[in-house]
Amino acid sequence: MTLLWNALALLAAYLIGSLSFAVIVSRFMGLNDPRSYGSGNPGATNVLRSGNKKAAVFTLLFDLLKGLLPVLAVVLWGERIGLDQTSAAWVGLAAFLGHLWPVFFRFQGGKGVATAAGVLLGLNVLLGLAVLLVWLAVAYFTRYSSLAALIAAVAAPVIEVIGWGPSGATLAVLAMSALLVWRHQANIGKLLAGKESKLGQKAAPAAAAPAPAPHHPTVRSHAHEKKGHGKKRH
Repeated sequence: MTLLWNALALLAAYLIGSLSFAVIVSRFMGLNDPRSYGSGNPGATNVLRSGNKKAAVFTLLFDLLKGLLPVLAVVLWGERIGLDQTSAAWVGLAAFLGHLWPVFFRFQGGKGVATAAGVLLGLNVLLGLAVLLVWLAVAYFTRYSSLAALIAAVAAPVIEVIGWGPSGATLAVLAMSALLVWRHQANIGKLLAGKESKLGQKAAPAAAAPAPAPHHPTVRSHAHEKKGHGKKRH
């Protein structure tokens, strides 16, 4: 029976994580789809590039909550149905995966920074706050959200192991961190090339697909024209 409850909790968390609030909030507030400008990433940082700070704050809050609430639900009420702290960590990972590959939005999701923060806060408030402090410090001094996310992602499992020792949740935290780094591959390239956008920088439209080559009418060959001119008149 515990296996069934685990499966149901994982599925519910994934579906909650699949709610892409960057797109939902933008539509509700009459803004452009965040996948159509800036980095094309449906996340709070890219919504901020629209110039609407309120939309970015709402996106950040809801993305954080969809990682926090499923984990808290298991932590607070899971014990009576056989779910423990390790189960809560994997439920958090499921919500995180939903954000990355949302079933409701053609599996085109964000990078998961806010959702991962919510998961960590739900698992261990002090761990979550420590990782958020790392993100804030790097973001404040560099103005690069992506660099802050990368350093915080690497720091999360290290802080957990040093501060509380390895546990059943460590593997889920490590998997989440690895996926965060992987999802920032393009940002790593831009950072190395000095082309990464800074926090608050206005967005440019997302790169459009190249226009198809213009179609020209077929020109008759020179030989065909000569043949036509050479016909006898009747």
